[in-house]
Amino acid sequence: MLESSSPLPLQATVPAPGMSADDDTQNTGAADVWPELEKAEKLARGAALKWASGVFYRPDQLERLGQYRKRESQRTSSIQSRLKSAVQSYLEGVGSGLQQLRLALADIREVSCTLGEVRSEWSGKTSGFQSLERLREIASEHERLAAAFSNLPHLCSVPVTVMETRHLIESRQLLEAHARLMELEGWQDDIHRQLQRTSGPSSEGASLVFDYFAGVRQLGEAFVKELWEVIRCGLVLVRQDPTPFVSAVRIIEREERIDCTLLDTHDANPRFMPPGRPKNWRTKFFLVIEEAIAVRFQTTYLDIRGPQLANHLVALQNSIMNDLTTVKHLLEQCCPPHYHISRAYMLMYHKCLSAYLQQVVSWDLESSEIFTVLNWVLHVYHSPEMMGHPDLCSEVDFEELGPLISQDALEQMQNKYVNTVRASVSEWMQKALEVELLDWQRDQEPDFDHEGFYQTSLPTIIIQMLEENARVALVISEALRDQMIVMGLYELETFLTRFREALVDYGKEWRKDHTNPKYYLHYLLAAINSCISLRGAIESLQQQQSTAPQYHVNRAPPCPQVVLERTTKRACRLVIDELLFEVQPQFLHLLSRSWLSDCEVIDGICNSVDQHCSHCRRVREPYFQFLVVESQWALVVEYVRTLMQKPMVCRNSEERSHLSDRMAQDALQLGDLFHRMSSRQDDDHCACSQGPQSCEMLTGVLSALAEFIRINDTSMLSLEVSGLITKYPDISEEHVLVLLDVRGDVPREVRGTVLDILQQNTHPLPQGYRPIFNDILVPTRSMPFCLPTVKCA
Repeated sequence: MLESSSPLPLQATVPAPGMSADDDTQNTGAADVWPELEKAEKLARGAALKWASGVFYRPDQLERLGQYRKRESQRTSSIQSRLKSAVQSYLEGVGSGLQQLRLALADIREVSCTLGEVRSEWSGKTSGFQSLERLREIASEHERLAAAFSNLPHLCSVPVTVMETRHLIESRQLLEAHARLMELEGWQDDIHRQLQRTSGPSSEGASLVFDYFAGVRQLGEAFVKELWEVIRCGLVLVRQDPTPFVSAVRIIEREERIDCTLLDTHDANPRFMPPGRPKNWRTKFFLVIEEAIAVRFQTTYLDIRGPQLANHLVALQNSIMNDLTTVKHLLEQCCPPHYHISRAYMLMYHKCLSAYLQQVVSWDLESSEIFTVLNWVLHVYHSPEMMGHPDLCSEVDFEELGPLISQDALEQMQNKYVNTVRASVSEWMQKALEVELLDWQRDQEPDFDHEGFYQTSLPTIIIQMLEENARVALVISEALRDQMIVMGLYELETFLTRFREALVDYGKEWRKDHTNPKYYLHYLLAAINSCISLRGAIESLQQQQSTAPQYHVNRAPPCPQVVLERTTKRACRLVIDELLFEVQPQFLHLLSRSWLSDCEVIDGICNSVDQHCSHCRRVREPYFQFLVVESQWALVVEYVRTLMQKPMVCRNSEERSHLSDRMAQDALQLGDLFHRMSSRQDDDHCACSQGPQSCEMLTGVLSALAEFIRINDTSMLSLEVSGLITKYPDISEEHVLVLLDVRGDVPREVRGTVLDILQQNTHPLPQGYRPIFNDILVPTRSMPFCLPTVKCA
């Protein structure tokens, strides 16, 4: 407890080491003068109290208080002595600085007095210096006159030299003319420089010199014009006489050296640069050549439209190659090696040709013209007959040349080509369809191919058109070929839609007048063969595509196979309708009293079907098989429909037996017909593997219905109905009621049992089952009235 409480009185009673009452009094007085001192005093006292409280925390440490006091007193004395030494040194430095400032102030006052005396002396002698200004003017004029006198021989010979130089220029003696011109320009520059040195940059002296040498400037303009004309006609000159061109190149190099010398001198002494320098004639040399090349590509669409465009590009190719060959073998010998003149010509021709073709592309070109430009740009230009020539390959590579037409412009041209061909293809397809429609009205059978099948010119025209467009597009690129194929598939899809509509109209026309057109069935069969041929063409086109086809993002991919399938099925449906129309008169006699004892009805049906099948043999597989199967199906369905829509009520068991026997005999006869058709199909086309099985299924319907009518025991009808439902799940209550009415002996309770069985055995149709009874409508049954009818009064 003592140890914990002892520091508190120490903190209150023990003073800071080295501090006394006198010191406190002095510090209080100093704090009034210097506020910061009071703050420092407080911080020092706080630090001392903290130190003392830490040192004398335990009572045993109080014994060493005297030692601590003595040590702190010595430390305080040492600090005070050092502070007094520092303050003494600072005061001595301040005194020395003040003494130096006093000396400097005295020197300034002495200099100021001296300057005042000098100013007063000069103010009295100004008039004497003004009298020397006239002497300066006389000296300057003397220098100008001396310069004029020294250049007087040159000034007098300027007109004569100008005239002689003009004659040299006119006679294309360019080296001599340039030497004279340089001499005249040298005189002009020397005089101008001397005037600048004597009289400064005075505009009056410069204008005087330029006015006198005005003829030299005109002469220089004439010389430059003649020089660039020689450069412009360099390819012609080197074939005849290369001397003027070589002289022009030497002059250009001479001027380049002068420019370099003047520029170096100007960097060292920028006071004077002759007017018109630097001339940069080497750069101008290549610009003039490029301008001369660009002039050769100036033409309009009216000059080269149509077939003339191909001739124009051929002539352009020959002209470019002749020029580049001349440059390589002749012009290159006339230029310094560092000109790289062959490479420069190739790059300039490429640049000008690219700009020219961009202009050609912007014209409203036809498809043949676009093809010509694309073929020339992508193949001819880089071929060994042009830029790929062995003599030129070493000068520049194709990567440095770059494409003649940008990729965007190339794609636009290809799209334009495809769209132009699309319009032509659509027009030709429409014309081919119109010709086909006219052929359908002819009074003769369609033509036969080498295998004996019906054919028309329509598929040949369409196939040749699409394949020819794809083959031509392949000359440009595989990508364009793929675009052309996609376009052809789209157009073929549209054409097949119109073709199906034409078939529908053809069928409507025939239903109005069954005698016209005369060969209606034959041309329907020819149309089916045309669809089969087009299917092969579609598959061939799709196989030719080298990459995954690219379709428009806002347009669905073409599906000509789907449209073709619909078109073919529509033509087959019209063929089946024609068959049903032929046998319809025979079906009208079915289920009549005369039919029960006469076989001519079914014989007539079989003869009509047999004759119809003989025409269908002119159709290629697989649609001959399809027509055979559909014909069989249509005959059976029509037979059952006649039974349902024209029921014959049997009056006794003998009539029921006779009716069932007649139906069973018809089923056998139709079965024989179907077997003959299937076997003939196997022999002719080797494609019907399920024909007999299909025949048995179809004729089994008639046999089952005949057996239902034959049963004598009505209690067995419910079992028979269950068998019918199992075999033919699409048979409905109305169909069964018609069969019960045909029997004529079914009591009401049996009908109710049969209907209950029908309701209990209602199931969805199994997968793969083709309904027979769904398309057979039953006439609405009349409801019996409960009251007897009476005649109106």
